[in-house]
Amino acid sequence: MMVLVFWVLSDNSIIELAMSKTAGSILEATLKRDPHEFEFIQAVQEAVQALERVIAKNSRYVNIMERLLEPERMIVFRVSWVDDRGETHVNRGFRVQFNQSMGPCRGGIRFHPSMNLSIAKFLGFEQTLKNALSPYKLGGAAGGSDFDPKGKSDNEIMRFCQSFMSEMYRYLGPDKDLPSEEMGVGTREMGYLFGQYRRLAGHFQGSFTGPRIFWSGSSLRPEATGYGLVFFAQIMLADMNKELKGLRGYLVDEDGFDYMKISFLRDIKAQQRSLRDYSKTYARSKYYDEAKPWSERCDVAFACASHNEIDQSDAINLKVVVLLTSERYMAFALPLLSGSNMPCTPDAVQIFRKASVLIAPAMAAGAGGVVAGELELNHECSLMHWSPEDFESKLQEAMKQTYQRAIKAATDFGYQKESPEALVHGAVISAFLTIAQAMTDQGSI
Repeated sequence: MMVLVFWVLSDNSIIELAMSKTAGSILEATLKRDPHEFEFIQAVQEAVQALERVIAKNSRYVNIMERLLEPERMIVFRVSWVDDRGETHVNRGFRVQFNQSMGPCRGGIRFHPSMNLSIAKFLGFEQTLKNALSPYKLGGAAGGSDFDPKGKSDNEIMRFCQSFMSEMYRYLGPDKDLPSEEMGVGTREMGYLFGQYRRLAGHFQGSFTGPRIFWSGSSLRPEATGYGLVFFAQIMLADMNKELKGLRGYLVDEDGFDYMKISFLRDIKAQQRSLRDYSKTYARSKYYDEAKPWSERCDVAFACASHNEIDQSDAINLKVVVLLTSERYMAFALPLLSGSNMPCTPDAVQIFRKASVLIAPAMAAGAGGVVAGELELNHECSLMHWSPEDFESKLQEAMKQTYQRAIKAATDFGYQKESPEALVHGAVISAFLTIAQAMTDQGSI
């Protein structure tokens, strides 16, 4: 029996969804419990929709899904810090340890003004599925703060990170929770966070991923998610008898991007400077202030910034062969690959579906960071310095396994390999079944 579910979004738009009565009841329970957590509800809706065939085949998965959707632990706390003028500020900190049935938690810390509990839950849920889909046995978590590091001095950021970690450290550790970089949290912030953690814990445990090379294992950790995304695109396109080559980025540079320009862009990002500095240096480049790149004609689009970055109008304007995002990947002319979590709004996804656009789910395409983190935390890796060639080889193999796992789950439940839903639904199905088995084995806890 099919029912219609009307879903009101944060911008008051309404999405009409047709799903089974059983699947609809799961979404309805989430809406009733957390009606104002729009980001989390959107993530749940996408997962439930992907799992409809799984739930229809075995009703016991309904109860497991209901348990999975309630995080094991949600931590909300005050973060007081002092600026360079001696004035005290207060921000809110979050950590959602979503599910540990597969192993210790692993997930990012995000510093951004928009950060709230709903986003922490959505990121933790997505990370739980992503980790379960990876070759490693890990639980999922996410967190951060509504603190904005932009415009702050190094000392202000250090004091904030130390205050944040003074509360968080008691919940972290190699067998508990393994934090990693996310939006607004890079090498500098992770160094400050780890330093305070080490000071309070009283020992050196390499349970943080993404720090500097001289006290970390791999040399390519900052690039791992992006490299993994490209490797996933290559594997996906190879199945379509296509090849990934000749890509250009946005910022638009008519002369393309070489090694020197990429290095310059990396310096600009590390110093939190504006991309205008790039266009001032290279006259044939164009920087579009406060604009999104989705009206540019391109061969492959990588949506890697934040959730819901592609909306309905962007989906209409986007002229692309391949789109990599967290929802699906476009491949009518080309596919869409997701490097960020949930980059498309629901109405954008509907447009892509109507255009038969294939979308690579972020939990699969964006798994490079998980792989790099586990290589760093591996004891042997911590005692040696990986060469770029060795690191890329291991990353490519892990991305291949992730792709194959998603495709197999999709075909096992009747999706054609060429179907726009195959990778998206297959990734969720594979991840969920792995978690469901662990939760079943461990009892009702």
